[in-house]
Amino acid sequence: MKISSRFTVAIHVLSLISLNQNIVSTSEWIAESVNTNPVVIRRVMGKLKKAGLIDIRRGLGGATLQRDLEEITLLDVYKAVEVVEDGELFQMHDNPNPNCPVGANIQDVLELILVRAQDAMEAVLKEITMEELVKVLSKKIG
Repeated sequence: MKISSRFTVAIHVLSLISLNQNIVSTSEWIAESVNTNPVVIRRVMGKLKKAGLIDIRRGLGGATLQRDLEEITLLDVYKAVEVVEDGELFQMHDNPNPNCPVGANIQDVLELILVRAQDAMEAVLKEITMEELVKVLSKKIG
């Protein structure tokens, strides 16, 4: 199972807007960098706007950041694009056999472990800001 690509696309979008403030960040321009359809970008940007991370000017106005990069964590981005619901990263298989001792109990046992795993992942994302990510990206770009 994979986490939706909306998360990484949203990070890409925020990074582009941040690193190219002198360029009008339209969905078409961003879509070229992401190598996807502008409609996909507009959907992701709509979620980022709703979360208060960017502002979008209609027409050819493009997008701008609404918060400083050091104020945006990767968890903020993750939650903004609604990758998964709280506690829903791992999906349980449906209808295990209740007549089997393992089938009757596996979901209760796994749920506790998998919620802890999601909490741990989210804790890591909360520690990393977009500023840190963009600094590393800037070094790679040169």
